Amino acid sequence: MTPNSMTLDAGLLIALDRDESRAWLILHRAVARAVPPTVPAVVVAQVWRSGRQANLARALGHCRIEPVDEHMAKVAGVLCGRAATADAIDALVVASAARRGDAVVTSDPDDIAALTAHAQGVSVVAY
Repeated sequence: MTPNSMTLDAGLLIALDRDESRAWLILHRAVARAVPPTVPAVVVAQVWRSGRQANLARALGHCRIEPVDEHMAKVAGVLCGRAATADAIDALVVASAARRGDAVVTSDPDDIAALTAHAQGVSVVAY
């Protein structure tokens, strides 16, 4: 399943970097619909480890990289509090998705679902 509008988490970016065909299919379907996936900039920091990640660089070229502003940081903090988690990166992914009513495409649906339970209009798609 590929949602109309999506936010990608680190797990999907890692799969793209590893050249996993299922991850590329998700990305290519989004690109074909002219709906670029969003990736919060903090997720790029979480997965970028060298200048030799050609697959990841190519994938990110098809995505909209969203900066984290003060409002999104505060929304993520509230989500952490409500979900009783300390994972600020996952909370920022959900806060980003909530801005647009996106689905979060993730390799860790349980952790993301704990956060989306406290965010309106966000769904979870397990990768």
